[in-house]
Amino acid sequence: MKFVAFERAKQGTGASRRLRNSGRTPGIVYGSNVDTTLIELDHNALWHTIKKEAFHASVLDMELNGVEHKVLLRDVQMHPFKQLILHIDFQRVDATTKLHMKVPLHFFGDELSPAVKNDGCVANHVLTEIEVLCLPTDLPEFIKVDLSGLKKGKSLHVTDVVLPKGVTAVKHGSNNPVVVSVVLIAGAVVEAPAADAAAAPAKGGKPAGKAAPAAKAAPAAKPAAKK
Repeated sequence: MKFVAFERAKQGTGASRRLRNSGRTPGIVYGSNVDTTLIELDHNALWHTIKKEAFHASVLDMELNGVEHKVLLRDVQMHPFKQLILHIDFQRVDATTKLHMKVPLHFFGDELSPAVKNDGCVANHVLTEIEVLCLPTDLPEFIKVDLSGLKKGKSLHVTDVVLPKGVTAVKHGSNNPVVVSVVLIAGAVVEAPAADAAAAPAKGGKPAGKAAPAAKAAPAAKPAAKK
């Protein structure tokens, strides 16, 4: 991705404020054993550019004074509530030095997995990006993650993600974080009505019927006849 920057001479709070009022965004470029360069960019063009995923996770071509430089976006300072970029930082890229970057993950295929198709599960995306180490020429804009093999009760970890050639995942210690977890969708529990439950047969018995009518009392004996 290519963008145009312009060198600026003045620095300080007042100069930066005047620059923003004129529709420009102050910034700097540093690294590669070269002095830090003060730059400015068109704010409206930059505002639309920072919404693109590739601007945050790929090597950029910055044109400055007619010369093209390979840089990485390192920091963006936003206004707390206004749609305004206050400052932006870039780092020069050395073609022989490996980069430590966060790369976004693009998931696909979960609807084809046994967990989703057959077992009533959903794929929960725990991570949306991972840290990688690679040379600038090998840095991907994103990494595709195939979820078609997900199974019930299993999770996908960082070591399970297939990385492009020349790219290695950065793990902190022995930690192997979960990227995608498989979550079972809870089904609705239907309770039997009280009346049906009362009429339900006892275990191993017959259904309860109507109660038998009480037996009629025997008639009282007649008194003995007088002699």
